[in-house]
Amino acid sequence: MRLFLLPISTKQSLIYCQRINQQLTKEKTYIDKITIKAATTWLGWEKHEKGWQKKLTIYGNKLFQRLPYEEWGLKSIPPLSARRKSDELDGKEKIRIEFPKSLMKQGAVIEQLEYFGGKEKFGFHSKWMWGSILGMPISAPFALIPIVPNIPFFYLAFRAWSHWRARSGSAHIEFLLENKLIELAPSSILDKVYAVQGIGVSLKELDKEVEGMKTRSSSNAGLDGSGEVPTTMLLSPSDGRLIAECVEVPEMEQEIERAIHQVGGALKAKKESEEEANKGPEAPGKQ
Repeated sequence: MRLFLLPISTKQSLIYCQRINQQLTKEKTYIDKITIKAATTWLGWEKHEKGWQKKLTIYGNKLFQRLPYEEWGLKSIPPLSARRKSDELDGKEKIRIEFPKSLMKQGAVIEQLEYFGGKEKFGFHSKWMWGSILGMPISAPFALIPIVPNIPFFYLAFRAWSHWRARSGSAHIEFLLENKLIELAPSSILDKVYAVQGIGVSLKELDKEVEGMKTRSSSNAGLDGSGEVPTTMLLSPSDGRLIAECVEVPEMEQEIERAIHQVGGALKAKKESEEEANKGPEAPGKQ
């Protein structure tokens, strides 16, 4: 199993898992079969030129793009079955995580893994998984509407499954950390990719952010005078394809682009909000 930890900004990172031996696995679980069937059906609907199927996929894809990138990343990590747990403990399946050493120290990588595999993440997805499950019976009456399928029910079913997968991914990371099964693998390829982008953020700034997590309540001023390093984007929208091609994981391109879009959008909205707040009320007599 090949994990990636990619800094999107100086404070946010994307975790993604490439299952190296996935294509060699002959046995598929019931959940895998349902997932493949749903994906095939969805792709078929996307090919429709018109009709409710086409409209549903258009709005659905917009909704998928808005789902948190961290959730998508955790969903890429396979659930921890009894067989997988045994294989990993016995060393039959190696787990390594690749990251750009020029931007992340090993301590920062461990902290990020503890964040993704922590109780907070697990509890968050558990809460919303059960919330979606409880909402499914309420949506049952929509099945009485002819022609159009029960969209609210299927949406809640998808969200329940999505949160379950993210929760399972979080639990898997926790298991790997507890048993010290993750090999840290600094990637020279990722270092070169990030360097090519001409990043205007130094390693010193990133180190200050990581090491300052435990001391932000002190009086030491950060780069912006507030005690914190300002959040800065490390990737641009076009970098997703470049990274995916360089590490030879084409399916990761979409997840990188989603993360860049969400993190960049949030930073832009925050900046605009702060600028609006700094303007303050207009002086009397000015129109």
